Amino acid sequence: MPKPESFPIEKIFVPTKLKKALKPETVGDIAESILEIGQQTPISVRPEGDRLVLVEGLHRLEACKALGETTILGVLVPAELAQHKPLLSERPEVEAERIKMARLKQLRLEKEAAEASTVALKGAGATQASRTRPAKGARDNPKASPGQVAKSTPKTLSDWITQQKGSGGRY
Repeated sequence: MPKPESFPIEKIFVPTKLKKALKPETVGDIAESILEIGQQTPISVRPEGDRLVLVEGLHRLEACKALGETTILGVLVPAELAQHKPLLSERPEVEAERIKMARLKQLRLEKEAAEASTVALKGAGATQASRTRPAKGARDNPKASPGQVAKSTPKTLSDWITQQKGSGGRY
């Protein structure tokens, strides 16, 4: 790996494609870190004519700009290597970490949903118990004759129709 060297920030060109990925909160976090411990990881730049083109390290570059730095620590990479440099999402260790974090998030969401449904069921059970009345049977119906008993639920449509005809109900 090439040895890091100091480059003037004003000579570094940032491609538009990279600018779109800029996250101000990340720049702020990196700027704080640079103030505390200094720049630990150099940026990557490639030569193009009389300027340098940023390959990697947009947030570090922007953090140094925000801190008023005039130079930044970086490594010069050949244009051929810059073209074939794998994207962050293509690196296996980054992909494994992303999958792990997605799984942990899913587990947390499932746990929160289970806790919320338990709380909701406990709350609904308390209010439901106060609202529900026992099913009306022969004892609860004051108009029922002493020999009358509650009818069972029919198993088929024809049984239901027969039951409705017998009780005078409409079907």
